Amino acid sequence: MNFYITYNDAPSGIFSSQVIDVVKFLNIEVKQKVKLISFISIRGFLNNRKKIKKQIPDAIILPMYPKMINWEKNLFLLNLLCTLYKPKILIGRSVIATKLSLLIRDKKKNCKKVVYDGRGAIAAEWKEYNVVTDQRLVEKIDAFEKEVILNSDYRIAVSAKLIEFWKKMFQYVSDKHIVIPCNINSIFENIEISKNSISQIRNELYFNSDDFVFVYSGSLAGWQSFDLLKEFLRPILAKNDKCKVLFLSEFDKNIENLKKEFSNQVFSKHVSPYKVPYYLVACDYGLLIREQSITNKVASPVKFAEYLCCGLGIVISDNLGDYTNFVKQYKCGSLYSEFNFNRLDKVNLKKLSLTYFTKKAHLHLYKKLFC
Repeated sequence: MNFYITYNDAPSGIFSSQVIDVVKFLNIEVKQKVKLISFISIRGFLNNRKKIKKQIPDAIILPMYPKMINWEKNLFLLNLLCTLYKPKILIGRSVIATKLSLLIRDKKKNCKKVVYDGRGAIAAEWKEYNVVTDQRLVEKIDAFEKEVILNSDYRIAVSAKLIEFWKKMFQYVSDKHIVIPCNINSIFENIEISKNSISQIRNELYFNSDDFVFVYSGSLAGWQSFDLLKEFLRPILAKNDKCKVLFLSEFDKNIENLKKEFSNQVFSKHVSPYKVPYYLVACDYGLLIREQSITNKVASPVKFAEYLCCGLGIVISDNLGDYTNFVKQYKCGSLYSEFNFNRLDKVNLKKLSLTYFTKKAHLHLYKKLFC
C-alpha cells in the first residue's frame, strides 16, 4: 500500500485530471496499490467529499484543521492512517503534504519513503500572486520548500526548468528525480477531430467556416496574465472582423470589457470540464500567453497538452516552462510576438500530444517511483 496525499486541493477539472486520474493510473497501469488521501477545507466539506468519492470511491477524504498555518495539527490523522495501512511510500502533491509525510517518515515507524510531487516554484508562486495571504506561513514557505526538495527520497518535477530552478535556488544536486509534465486525461485522448464535429460546434457558436478562432480555456488567475493576452488580441480583432476569440471560463470582468469593445468577435462560455474538448476542437489556436515570472518560467500548464490534443496550434509567450522550446522544435504554434495566420494540421497536432503528453507515454518514469 502507498498513499498519494493532497492538502487544501478542492475538486476541480485539474484535480480530476492531475490527481484522480494519476492515482487510477498508478493502480491500473503501474500495478501499484495507491490510495488517495485528501485533506480538504471544512467549508463545503460534505459536498466536495461527495464529488471526489464519486470519481474515486476508495479515497479517504479528511477535513483540514482550520487555517493553513495550523497544517501540523493534521499530523495526528495522517499518522493514524499510516498506522492502520502501513504504506511503504507517501507521495505528497504539495509542499505542506510532503512536510507532513516527512514528519511521518522521520519517526521511522509508519512509512519508508517520501516522494515530493513538485508542481512548480511554490514559494515564488505564493509571493508573486498572493496565493496564501497568511504572512506567518508565507515567511516559512521558502524553508519548507527547500526542506522537502532536499530531504525527500525521490522527486517528481513538472518541467526540466523546475529542476534547474531547484539547483540554482536550493543547491539541489541529487539525480533522484523524474520529469513528468501535466498530462491530458482520457476525455481528451478520445476526442474526435472531424469536419462534422468542428462544423457542429461552430454552428452552435455562430462561427463561420472561414472565421479564424482563438480560444482561451481555464481560470483567469493572476499568473494567467490577462493584460498580455488583451495586448495580443486587440490589434488582431481590430484589423480583421473574421478573427474571433472564445473564452471557456467563468464570468470575469476582463472578458466582459473586451466583449464590449468587440461585441461581435469576443465570446465566452462556461462549460463543464467534460465538454471543454468538444469546443476546443472547433477552434484554430489556443492562447498561452503569460508574463515573465518565476512561476511561469518553470510551469507546466495542462492546457498546453489539451490544446494540442484537440488539434490547436499554440500561441505562446517566451520562457514558458519547457513549452516555448517545444513549440519551436516541433513547429506546433508560434511565439505571440511572431504570430502569423497559418492553419496547422489538426490530426498531426493530436498525434504529437499523444506521443508526449499522456500518462502512458511516461509509464516507465512512473515505475521508477516504486523501484
